[in-house]
Amino acid sequence: MTEADNGVLHTLFHSEQGGHEQVVLCQDRASGLKAVIALHSTALGPALGGTRFYPYASEEEAVADALNLARGMSYKNAMAGLDHGGGKAVIIGDPEQIKSEALLLAYGRFVASLGGRYVTACDVGTYVSDMDVVARECRWTTGRSPENGGAGDSSVLTAFGVFQGMRACAQHLWGDPTLRDRKVGVAGVGKVGHHLVEHLLADGAEVVITDVREESVRRVLDRHPSVTAVADTDALIRTEGLDIYAPCALGGALNDESVAVLTAKVVCGAANNQLAHPGVEKDLADRSILYAPDYVVNAGGVIQVADELHGFDFDRCKAKAANIFDTTLTIFARAKQDGIPPAAAADRIAEQRMADAR
Repeated sequence: MTEADNGVLHTLFHSEQGGHEQVVLCQDRASGLKAVIALHSTALGPALGGTRFYPYASEEEAVADALNLARGMSYKNAMAGLDHGGGKAVIIGDPEQIKSEALLLAYGRFVASLGGRYVTACDVGTYVSDMDVVARECRWTTGRSPENGGAGDSSVLTAFGVFQGMRACAQHLWGDPTLRDRKVGVAGVGKVGHHLVEHLLADGAEVVITDVREESVRRVLDRHPSVTAVADTDALIRTEGLDIYAPCALGGALNDESVAVLTAKVVCGAANNQLAHPGVEKDLADRSILYAPDYVVNAGGVIQVADELHGFDFDRCKAKAANIFDTTLTIFARAKQDGIPPAAAADRIAEQRMADAR
């Protein structure tokens, strides 16, 4: 066993970030598929979580990401009131170079082999059209196109839920659930972020954006000339007068360096696993920065894909996603009551629901 393997196994079996029920390593040499499926918990029901397709620097990094994302899904699904546990899959490689029908079909067969313990959907690097292909081999696939019996793009309700979380932050901090005249910085205006910008502008917010993809920035600016763009995330978090920072790209956005220079009074965004390491939530609290736990406010998408399993109804899903406003306020109240950061309060509530189910 290599030192790297030992590190992964130690994470799985011994660390606080572990405790997963099952981890499956998948390989199909004919198509080039290399994937990891991690099931953190099925206490509340079948594990539900998306498939991330990403060019990880190493297999060890991919496994670690799958473990962290699956754990986050357990908490997200619990806080969303869903009868699902948490799981996540990652496919290793650049989707623009290796994604193919054969690879997606092979991946679908691996998911199907779990017999319904894991229900998959879209995530970074995968889209509705990909889930349509996966579903040809696996009936436990959500996030499909309406033409194939699915609900379509889940990013619409993800953005709506984040917006509800922001409204709750505004209510808690400023006494009014509106973003009117607030300056909001959105880092990442891709699948979710550009929908979030629409909600913010409709509510009267001033919006500043950035994205590593120039075409994503251009799409927003062409549609909304009033939006301002900055060079990168480092510039965004230092923007003078910023009220809310919304990380909507990859995880780890909140670390020792970024929190120290963040000008915003609120962090509320769509990205998963925003806290780079345990303790960052305390650093935010020490700087009097209100943090809306990511897995709570970005649950709109998982609410949508879970509903697809029972016959999708958009209005029903939107009503459930609107409850993110009340859930976020409940977390802030619990945090104040227990004298802990909101992230810790959300964890306690989610862990209690999972424990009750067991």
